[in-house]
Amino acid sequence: MTNNLGSVFQKSAIGLGKRKRAVARVFIIPGQGNLIINKTPGEKYLQYNTTYLSNIWIPLEKLNLDKQFDIVALVKGGGLTGQTEAIQLGVARLLCQMEKQNRTILKPLGLLTRDARIKERKKYGLRKARKAPQYSKR
Repeated sequence: MTNNLGSVFQKSAIGLGKRKRAVARVFIIPGQGNLIINKTPGEKYLQYNTTYLSNIWIPLEKLNLDKQFDIVALVKGGGLTGQTEAIQLGVARLLCQMEKQNRTILKPLGLLTRDARIKERKKYGLRKARKAPQYSKR
């Protein structure tokens, strides 16, 4: 299975999606609507969470392509929510690469917008990014 997927990956375009600390490399292959994340079935990887699963398929559903393609994603970093949103962005970007008309449909829905909110760094003299030690007057 890995040899077959490897050859497909080299030929096809890659959709890159990021969210918080999660980075997803997404590939779309003609198929029956299967989802594979890190060489595991998508349902199992996302712990059978219907919200996560439906979020990934939104870009394909809006273009009426939901049962024509398989999604293969290689994800690292972050948690499940960040990873699913990264995969969703990767799928949307890849669909725009495949056909330029898709951009006019996906852009107004906000599916091509990168959510830039990331964790703020800790500053010296503070306990966390913004939490300060209790002020004592005397």
